Amino acid sequence: MGKILIKNIKGLVQFGENLPKVRKGVEMKELPVLENAFLALEDGVIVAYGAMEDWGGITDWRDLEVIDAEGKFVLPAFCDSHTHTVFAQSREEEFVDRINGLSYEEIAIRGGGILNSARKLQEMSETDLFNHAMERIERLQSYGTGAIEIKSGYGLTVEAELKMLRVIKRIKSESSIAIKATFLGAHAFPPAFKENHAGYIDQIVNEMLPQIEKEGLADYIDVFCERNYFSVDEMATILEAGIKHGLQPKVHVNQFSTIGGVRKAVELNALSVDHMEEISDDDIDALKGSTTIATILPSCSHFLSIPFGDARKLMENDLPVALASDFNPGSTPSGNLMFVWSLACVKMKMTPEEALNALTLNAAYAMDLSDTHGTISLGKKTPIILTKQLPSIAYIPYSFGDQHIDRLIIA
Repeated sequence: MGKILIKNIKGLVQFGENLPKVRKGVEMKELPVLENAFLALEDGVIVAYGAMEDWGGITDWRDLEVIDAEGKFVLPAFCDSHTHTVFAQSREEEFVDRINGLSYEEIAIRGGGILNSARKLQEMSETDLFNHAMERIERLQSYGTGAIEIKSGYGLTVEAELKMLRVIKRIKSESSIAIKATFLGAHAFPPAFKENHAGYIDQIVNEMLPQIEKEGLADYIDVFCERNYFSVDEMATILEAGIKHGLQPKVHVNQFSTIGGVRKAVELNALSVDHMEEISDDDIDALKGSTTIATILPSCSHFLSIPFGDARKLMENDLPVALASDFNPGSTPSGNLMFVWSLACVKMKMTPEEALNALTLNAAYAMDLSDTHGTISLGKKTPIILTKQLPSIAYIPYSFGDQHIDRLIIA
């Protein structure tokens, strides 16, 4: 990659040293911006930044790319801490079903939803799954995403779940951006185990997890804790088994109802509790004082026409919030985090600064990438977004639907 100097930057965003790993509550309004700045990278590592008036010049111009960023902003790339990027086919037929009046849950009960994706994935080869996923990741990068968490969960058999995780492991080795893998075998109960929940949980605990640990296939373990899916007790059994195999919990909770999953996830040291379209006072109490971050997925709410997560309530209780895409073929067929940024502002009344903190610094925390991503700090290797010429950083969520990124600079 060599050396890159970006000069005359209109605004260097989210910069600084010794920044907190998360911003919470009123802190989420804070967003450091240095006007008329420069940024120097060497092999993708941030080696210098500051005001143009303090730039002393460089002595070695060999192999140096100079970028004039007049009128443009520079910010750390987004971190997408909740995606289902590996899948077989789209599900636009269910989109039409919802237009015609069926709910997401009604479609699932009829054999659609997650089970629909599982059938299609079980039939697809590992190579095809990998190739399709890499094409999607390239598209996500064009939206400014510089780190992605990818879940399994469309396999729902021992063989297919392991196939998905092996694909994600290969993506980790071949992608130019950071990838985290999450085992989500507990995404739904397969038809064969519809009346035998204990039998499928036994497969997860005694067949899938030992092999996942043996092959080093996952960083996290996830469960869809929700009515008609996995109960709180079932979630706890699976998460406790995952912890024994070295996997930290990151869980789906509160998409349609509050059944106590947040408190149990916090007790089990979950890194994040994701979805959170529904939030109870008990959930708030459980999160206070914990190291678990709430991650909200507004484009899922938009697509399914369900409530948006109450980020304001979380922040008013001095809690941190992260945002992610939930990119998947059934409930969020878009991984565009600039659109998520806009939705967070328009539908959840987050300020542009609060939402950008939730997509960078806090989202990096939700992926355990705080040491490398989420801020522009010396020694970090986070990918860098160079915007097009913009009047302000708030113009990005304001002007939704436009492409505001000139370049994503990746080590």
